[in-house]
Amino acid sequence: MSREQVARMIDHTVLKPTATTAEIDRLCQEARDNGFGAVCVNPVYVPRAAAALKGSGVAVATVIGFPLGANQPETKAAESRLALQQGAVELDMVINLGALKGGDLGLVERDIRAVVNEARAVPGALVKVIIETCFLTDEEKRTACRLAKQAGADFVKTSTGFGTGGATVEDVRLMRQTVGPQMGVKASGGVRTAQDALTMIEAGATRLGTSAGVAIVSGLAG
Repeated sequence: MSREQVARMIDHTVLKPTATTAEIDRLCQEARDNGFGAVCVNPVYVPRAAAALKGSGVAVATVIGFPLGANQPETKAAESRLALQQGAVELDMVINLGALKGGDLGLVERDIRAVVNEARAVPGALVKVIIETCFLTDEEKRTACRLAKQAGADFVKTSTGFGTGGATVEDVRLMRQTVGPQMGVKASGGVRTAQDALTMIEAGATRLGTSAGVAIVSGLAG
């Protein structure tokens, strides 16, 4: 793949709790300079990122119910609605992991659907469902992917980056096999080099969540 093609698959990300406005500004400038597909920031920085990236073609993504996923569906819906009003066009929401592991699959699907319903009110808005693979068995991963697809989400995503592990080739491959060719798969957590990126894409990823976007495209250019 070309450098430009990979760059468009990158969600250039800063989600650490200590992120400053200066870091967000730098993130947005790097995204502009390198032709990344999106930036992903915490909700408080959505207005700033949207203003910085207006007219650039770089999307603004934010996180919902992050990083634990243990909010009420109504809370995630309200958080989504505000983020969309403030300029986000992509929502990376964390599922209710406890409900999934406890077998309350109806709640998991309602939780996802609450965010999807908000996104559908905004033309072109996308929902990525973070299933936090490090905490799940393979069967739970498949179930989470099926529920995300049933609820109308656009992507499934491996990780928050705040769990005990990030994306693996095996998980990306499993997720792709489960959702089929029409739904997106985002590999996030531990994608740091050009080789990491290409390996995840080969396994079936169509988006890459990473704070190392500049290093990745620099590696490809080399």
